[in-house]
Amino acid sequence: MEFEQILELIDHVSDSKLTSFHYESDSVKLSMKCGKETKMIAGGVDMSALSAASVIPAAGIAAPSEIQQASAETPQEAEGKLVKSPLVGTFYAAPAEDAEPFVKVGDHVKKGQILAIVEAMKLMNEIESDFDGEVAEIYVENAQAVEYGQPLFRIK
Repeated sequence: MEFEQILELIDHVSDSKLTSFHYESDSVKLSMKCGKETKMIAGGVDMSALSAASVIPAAGIAAPSEIQQASAETPQEAEGKLVKSPLVGTFYAAPAEDAEPFVKVGDHVKKGQILAIVEAMKLMNEIESDFDGEVAEIYVENAQAVEYGQPLFRIK
């Protein structure tokens, strides 16, 4: 099973009312469940409840790193709305190394307020809140690389 096929399968299972799906071949063992609490296990290591898909390599076969990464990209949506990265780059929580972060968990924010910066190709891109509310979670650490569409904050 190719990487693109696995991603397509994850999308279809996520969109359906299917609660459990298992697929096994010589090189891949794939287990998916839809619900609030799932675990991703890759190479026998619990990767925490970040995805609706679990990829487990068959005995003696290494799982492709792209599959593990793709499965761990989206945290379970809890109460609130997600602010996602609009581009690939480096996440910065503050305007400078010695400055206070733009926001912390528990801070109240307004629509349009700056939450962070994502640096891409030496350009600093301000990440603004699309919602009024309270910062419930910050999903990334300062100076961490982020991908397009990766959740950065949960606003409730």
